[in-house]
Amino acid sequence: MTREGAIASAVEAWFARRARDLPWRSPRRRDGDAYPALVAESMLQQTQVSRVIDRYERFLRRFPTAKALAKASEDDVLGEWRGLGYYRRARLLHAASRAVCEHHAGAVPTDAASLAELPGVGRYTAGA
Repeated sequence: MTREGAIASAVEAWFARRARDLPWRSPRRRDGDAYPALVAESMLQQTQVSRVIDRYERFLRRFPTAKALAKASEDDVLGEWRGLGYYRRARLLHAASRAVCEHHAGAVPTDAASLAELPGVGRYTAGA
């Protein structure tokens, strides 16, 4: 095994033992739908995890899909975002959901290049 491989294995083993149980890591969120990850990554930008935990599930209950978010009014989206600050992120997530509906039939793309074309999605978020 290479040095890099050994380091990667050690990090993966540590993560398996020590990772926090966070709602966006739930197995039910890993069904191929990238929308919950996009919501989580948008919320986590410059915001403490503890504050996002309180809002994430509630936001997804209100807007369970990119289509539901795209159809919502900006006022409704901002209302659900309240308490997270940086409202520009909410507006960009809303715009991204509309782009997903227009250009990807409502399914958030899973490849980094397509994700990076969405409003508000940069290299880091696309990679996540």
